[in-house]
Amino acid sequence: MIFPCEKAVWYYLPQIRADLAIELVKTGMTQSQAAKKLGVTPAAVSQYIHKKRGMQSLKSRSYRKEIDAAVKKICEEASHTELQGIVCNCCHLLQKEEAPEKDTK
Repeated sequence: MIFPCEKAVWYYLPQIRADLAIELVKTGMTQSQAAKKLGVTPAAVSQYIHKKRGMQSLKSRSYRKEIDAAVKKICEEASHTELQGIVCNCCHLLQKEEAPEKDTK
């Protein structure tokens, strides 16, 4: 059995990091600065930007809003607790998007 947080570590967090890295660089931050903010290497940020890491699938509008909020908080030097909540929300949204529709037969 795979627990939800185990799946998050393998699938959702790389996606969230990739989306955050891409958006942080779009704000004018260098890859090195974005890497430092995210706690990853500059090479990882480069791989996220070039779509070599993190699943690059279409996401819902609500997920994109959460990513935008996280980028804003990161740029404002928000607390770790604030960012943790946003990342958890992103993870829950990705889980919901992946969940198959229940058959109501």
